[in-house]
Amino acid sequence: MDDLQGWYQTFLPSTLSTSSADNEPRIIYSYHNVFKGFAARLSPEQVKAMENKPGFVSARPQKILPLHTTHSPNFLGLNQNRGFWRDSNYGRGVIIGVLDSGVTPDHPSFSDEGMPPPPAKWKGICQFNSTTACNNKLIGARYYTIGNGTALDENGHGTHTASTAAGNFVRGANVYGNANGTAAGIAPLAHVASYKVCNIDCSESDILARWTTPSTMAWMNFHSDNIAVGAFSAVERGIFVSAAAGNRGPSLGTIENGAPWMLTVGASTIDRKIRATTVLGNNEELDGESTFQPAGFPTTLLPLVYPGINSSNPNAEFCTPASLSNADVQGKIVLCEIGGGIGRIAKGQAVRDAGGAAMILINQLPQGYSTDSDSHVLPATHLSYADGLRIKAYLNSTTSPTATISFKGTIIGDDRAPAVASFSARGPNLPSPGILKPDIIGPGQNILAAWHVSVENNTNTNSNFNIISGTSMSCPHLSGIAALLKNAHPDWSPAAIKSAIMTTADQVNLAGNRIEDQTQRPANFFGMGSGHVNILKATDPGLVYDIHSQDYLPYLCGLNYTDQQVGIIVNRPVRCSEISSISEAELNYPSFTVVIGNISRTYNRTVTNVGETNSVYAAVIAGLPGVDMRLSPVLSGLRGLTRN
Repeated sequence: MDDLQGWYQTFLPSTLSTSSADNEPRIIYSYHNVFKGFAARLSPEQVKAMENKPGFVSARPQKILPLHTTHSPNFLGLNQNRGFWRDSNYGRGVIIGVLDSGVTPDHPSFSDEGMPPPPAKWKGICQFNSTTACNNKLIGARYYTIGNGTALDENGHGTHTASTAAGNFVRGANVYGNANGTAAGIAPLAHVASYKVCNIDCSESDILARWTTPSTMAWMNFHSDNIAVGAFSAVERGIFVSAAAGNRGPSLGTIENGAPWMLTVGASTIDRKIRATTVLGNNEELDGESTFQPAGFPTTLLPLVYPGINSSNPNAEFCTPASLSNADVQGKIVLCEIGGGIGRIAKGQAVRDAGGAAMILINQLPQGYSTDSDSHVLPATHLSYADGLRIKAYLNSTTSPTATISFKGTIIGDDRAPAVASFSARGPNLPSPGILKPDIIGPGQNILAAWHVSVENNTNTNSNFNIISGTSMSCPHLSGIAALLKNAHPDWSPAAIKSAIMTTADQVNLAGNRIEDQTQRPANFFGMGSGHVNILKATDPGLVYDIHSQDYLPYLCGLNYTDQQVGIIVNRPVRCSEISSISEAELNYPSFTVVIGNISRTYNRTVTNVGETNSVYAAVIAGLPGVDMRLSPVLSGLRGLTRN
């Protein structure tokens, strides 16, 4: 390793910059295990000079990546002391590595009560000031963020995701008394290893430092995507990698982390609402959501104002602080629209600072019926786009509009769930359109989990929970599910686990109708992928589509990558001229996409039986209108029906 470090140093300029020490070329991280390389602070000229040195493969600028419960386990069919949760030992003995913004070690979700010691193979470290911060639950914590110097979570995101994946049981979890119950991660007895690679945003070099220590833009090719490169080497070593699909939906072609060796997870709703109902002066009632539900908010109607009406400020409808500075909102309920470069809670803060009594937040067209239950700083509710139009129609119907908000608490039983959340990124998967992404959707909207502080300013750490939304919330749900499946089936490869999740997914909601999107119309496959995860079916999929690391080489060569580009991904020399390349749809993947035309196409798959030996399976094809699809098993493919 010392020789490798010395070799990395030879790539740096022999003469240092004459500028300040902060700008001098220097190595920040050295990567030794998963692949060979380093992260360094270099000028464009220095990078250009480095390209002429023997052993140079590639260099690229670092990108900054955004940070992508009491009920969701039950919503997924997991019940304490019975069924698959019990049969899978709650993920006991599995290690879940969380690459995020750190962790809050003293949170009760990371108590090691009932936890076994970590596996003997575990060699991680705990980079907290206190040597007792780690335990049999939180078995490791490291930080990589440059200049930050702590493994502690400073924004709550990492604590939330880690507890969603593997938080221990915590009774009496709630936010402002809502969503009350026992909080638990999906794999509550799995071990957690936290790697702080983010603070507000995530740097690629920090994330890669985690990969090499035992999301990317949609247009980025996999060989230019450091996360995809690191994930490939991790999967090659038997590590299951799940990644958030991104939060740039509902526009098409926004999917991130689309490499086929990763499970790409989109976000869905759950059947719990924290109801806050707008009551208008014409007696119309419109149901919305808010986690902050103050006791004693008056039922008397208050004046309702919409700063966006007849305002010379182009951002007035978004309730920016500047737009409200001269607005007459004192003691009134203020109507605000999503967007304008200001967050939902920040809008409420601006309304409160301007003297407003409450806020009604309404969607714009892209968000449709997707609403968030936030911990607002004042009485508020979040309504759909359709309900926003109703309020605007009411405002135009009277010269003295009034309203109030009726807070109704936690309500469970929305049979339209699961639905695709509006923010969840959509396919097609631009770097590889033949691979359908996202792979799966899972609970990601309005998820309760651990938080680094109390949003209620309470000193009791049992109250340190928050409800937030994002594909960052759905991803740890699937990570926990993968841990349960790995515990139940230790011989399954990462690809087999992924296949089991995808091929058993649901495409209908609780009402038995097709899963919808934010428009309340049937979601397409670019939104929901294979469908919504069904954990109880995934444990017994019968057949799986398995993929070994070498199987990706014909696929990568088929993308017309150069030998060097494929070599960057697989971390070894490759000659595509010596490999029989395949089209994307020929990869032994559980799904594929094709452009439908007037010609016939044939695609092959090999299935592996992981059910009972000598099982017999019947194929059923659900066709598309105007498309003739046929399944033709062949003798060579039948080998996959033998259990291995």
